[in-house]
Amino acid sequence: MSEDTSSRETRPTTPEAGGLSRRDLGVLAAGAAVAVSSSAEGAPLKVMEMDVDVQTSDGTCDAVFVHPMGKAPAGGWPAVLIWTDIMGLRPVFRDMAKRLSAEGYAVLAPNPFYRKGRAPLPAGPVNWADPADRAKLMELRSTLTAEATARDAIACFAWLDGQSLVDQGKGAGVQGYCMGGPMAFQAAGALPDRIAAVGSFHGGGLVTAGPDSPHKLIPRTRADYLVAIAENDDQKEPQAKDALRAAFKAAGRPAEVEVYAGAQHGWCVPGSAVYNPEAAERAWSALLALYRRRLT
Repeated sequence: MSEDTSSRETRPTTPEAGGLSRRDLGVLAAGAAVAVSSSAEGAPLKVMEMDVDVQTSDGTCDAVFVHPMGKAPAGGWPAVLIWTDIMGLRPVFRDMAKRLSAEGYAVLAPNPFYRKGRAPLPAGPVNWADPADRAKLMELRSTLTAEATARDAIACFAWLDGQSLVDQGKGAGVQGYCMGGPMAFQAAGALPDRIAAVGSFHGGGLVTAGPDSPHKLIPRTRADYLVAIAENDDQKEPQAKDALRAAFKAAGRPAEVEVYAGAQHGWCVPGSAVYNPEAAERAWSALLALYRRRLT
């Protein structure tokens, strides 16, 4: 594994940009705007990207906040939280947040390892095959207990709902990659009345033997789910998809659980050594369909 090194173009923000009030800007640590064209139902949108600080019960979490520019619809934009993979908050996830926001969403991507320091963490290139590098990543990962993730999700959505351009009346979404998959389930379990859609992409550890297994949270939630499984993950744990389907059925939760043939663990994240553009775009389209159905 190696860190994505894509860059972003920024320019100073102003209180008027994107319809943010001065109250909203008072909680931002730093700001930058970026113009991105995409297509939401055929309409191109530009987005505003900002570096922000979110206060949690465990400290200050640095994050990226992106929202569409211009006049928001009545009530505001639906909110979405993105949990990163084990490589943390880096340019590729900023780009992902911008792409999603251009579809009409207010998106927050936190640094999951803020308890250890500000992003980027880990710093510099990391080789997963190197035991020393792998140990560093697992040390960072160890800070993310189920309880800590639940607290962080509550704080992140409290922050999002404090923004005037976020529509609290619409359901919210949460999506996660690799370790972020279980975190998305944990967020939905912590905020069942707020989160209406959950996406997990090559999520690791969705089904475990432990009492805190993410799949055991499904009955607490009121969300619809998209679970995209890598073929090699399914080969290692073929029973996981069956356990997920059974849990969704028992809880009466609508869910799409699919093994992506030929896709390897990490295939949805650009810059990954196993990035699969065709399969990644199919998974992205399925996510947008879920969000259009439940968040708008």
